[in-house]
Amino acid sequence: MQIDKMPIGMRLLAKTCTIGVFALGMAVMSPRSAATETLADALVSAYGHSGLLDQNRALLRAADEDVASAVATLKPVLRWSTSLTQTFGRVRTGASPVTIDNDDLTAALNLAAELVLYDFGSRQLRVEAAKETVLATREALIDIEQQVLFRAIRAYMGVIESSEFVALRQNNVRLLTQELRAAQDRFEVGEVTRTDVALAQAQLAQARSGLASAEGSLVSAVEEYRNVVGRKPGKLRQPPSLPAVEPSVEKAKVIAVRRHPSMLGAQHQVAAADLLVRATEADMKPQISLTGRLSVTENLGTSEFNRGGSVGIEAGQTIYQGGALSSTNRQAKARADAQRGNLHVVRHDVQQAVGDAYAQLTTVKSQLEASERQVRAASIAFRGIREEATLGARTTLDVLDAEQSLLDARSLQVSARVSVYVAAYNILVSTGRLTAKDLRLPVQIYDPAEYYNLVKDSPAKRSKQGDKLDRVLRALQKD
Repeated sequence: MQIDKMPIGMRLLAKTCTIGVFALGMAVMSPRSAATETLADALVSAYGHSGLLDQNRALLRAADEDVASAVATLKPVLRWSTSLTQTFGRVRTGASPVTIDNDDLTAALNLAAELVLYDFGSRQLRVEAAKETVLATREALIDIEQQVLFRAIRAYMGVIESSEFVALRQNNVRLLTQELRAAQDRFEVGEVTRTDVALAQAQLAQARSGLASAEGSLVSAVEEYRNVVGRKPGKLRQPPSLPAVEPSVEKAKVIAVRRHPSMLGAQHQVAAADLLVRATEADMKPQISLTGRLSVTENLGTSEFNRGGSVGIEAGQTIYQGGALSSTNRQAKARADAQRGNLHVVRHDVQQAVGDAYAQLTTVKSQLEASERQVRAASIAFRGIREEATLGARTTLDVLDAEQSLLDARSLQVSARVSVYVAAYNILVSTGRLTAKDLRLPVQIYDPAEYYNLVKDSPAKRSKQGDKLDRVLRALQKD
């Protein structure tokens, strides 16, 4: 039976179905070579836009200052005080019946210096503990960086997925609109019943509902992208290839335990807690200090003055303080035990995250392969049912069901393709390798050591180092 000899309704149905297959295929398979924005572009923008990174960089600088404060306790302490005293009154003693007016103006200046010579390492141990805390905070910043970049990846792929869903739904609505017209034309010539027209109308209404839902999801995806990346997405290019991951999950677990920021941060926290235990033990031992004092007192009304000074070595120890020192030591030991327990938990969590990430990647790859086979089979089935419908062997409902099956298959294919990319990058997160440095992003990598090196020796306000630090702080405030 040739097409040009078919009834008018059959010819319209055949033409409509051909357009539908072509449109559904183009919605997913159209090339993106004209895209203007890549995943790397989005990651670069997210790295520079993230307020979360700025917040945690500031927290790291605050931790750097804890080192400076601890170092300051190893340096001399200088204090000065001055006073201007006016005395007045009248004095009479038993030895002299003469009343003497006491009206003097006295100025005094005192300068005191103190330096701890030896405290069994208590202060130095606190310096080292503060340094370990800084290192732990740096690892926390790296973990935040991974979260920011991974969220940007999900936002990027989310816009791609939602855009392709909208394109599929739009083509589906156009196709069903044409099919409804064809059904109405066939009804008018008596080839189908009103039931077939009603089925086409119901399918079109469902398609419009699906399109509205897809458009709403796209709006949400765009808002997420704008929030994370800092701008509205343009035309997004499909990522060219999956990131390289370790072929073995066991090898990936070894890498994660060795370099994941959560693991490294927990190790530094354990080290800091152990150092504080030793510091609290040293607090219960004697302390030796060098002290010096200078004082000048001048009677401004007379030529009287008093000038002098002293230098000495002092030793002392707290014998009893209500058990406070022992309690502090026990508390430090308990916190050290807690940090060791946390390290144990983090280790297993990191290993589980790697295993989960690999399982997820394997699953979505299988889903992608299955969806591709499903698309091929659904396409063949749709074309076959269409041909059978033109010969009268299939009903309008059969054609509509076949078309819906093809739409569902292509939707699953889109979701699976996006999920594969997200799962692959999630493996990088689980092994601690989703950073701007590892991805070689063209950005100025934040150097946490720059600020630390300026403050680690606790520079004075009026010094060369202090002036340089002020310039850095002003630059940070401008940013």
